[in-house]
Amino acid sequence: MIRMLVAITAAVCSAQVIDFESGGLHYQTLTRNGVTIMFAHLPAQVREYATIQVAVSNGSSQPVTIKPEEFMWDMGLSSLRPVPARRVVGEMLEKGGRNEVVGLVTAYETGIYGMTQLRSTAGYESRRRAALAEVNSTKLKAAAAASAIVFVAVKLAPGESTDGALFFSTAAKPLPKGVLRVKTAGEIFEYQPSEGLSAK
Repeated sequence: MIRMLVAITAAVCSAQVIDFESGGLHYQTLTRNGVTIMFAHLPAQVREYATIQVAVSNGSSQPVTIKPEEFMWDMGLSSLRPVPARRVVGEMLEKGGRNEVVGLVTAYETGIYGMTQLRSTAGYESRRRAALAEVNSTKLKAAAAASAIVFVAVKLAPGESTDGALFFSTAAKPLPKGVLRVKTAGEIFEYQPSEGLSAK
């Protein structure tokens, strides 16, 4: 009986990955020491990149810095790191097509605005307003949209949150079966195996 109670208590107290649907996207979320990280695959393919949407909320009592390079897509024998934001924005500035950017923005906004449990304080919406304030050129708009969406390093005070997209170079294919692993805030966040794109 005591062993059973100990096992049940351990299961309840340990952080578990929670799955949920929102805005047509399948999310996985995990909280460790007050920091919550959730992600979903985005159906939009941009150039050679597969993208995932990430949202981070700091419910701890300490400031937390979150960086894109702390995320890794682990396939077992190999892994992928997100492409640096400046490279994605640079490609959009040089070759950005209106249709692919519109597709990405639409998919991103459908997910983020459908997530009623997240009210980002330093995320996409504030970056979007700043980036698109006075842009006329199509290529500049594509780059501005990418810069608003892409996940960037940010220091979150207690109670603050952010969101953004991570771009993985996959030769225009979906992410292969793998595990998202994040090493941040002194913790390791590891999500359940996923069969590539799981948006519905």
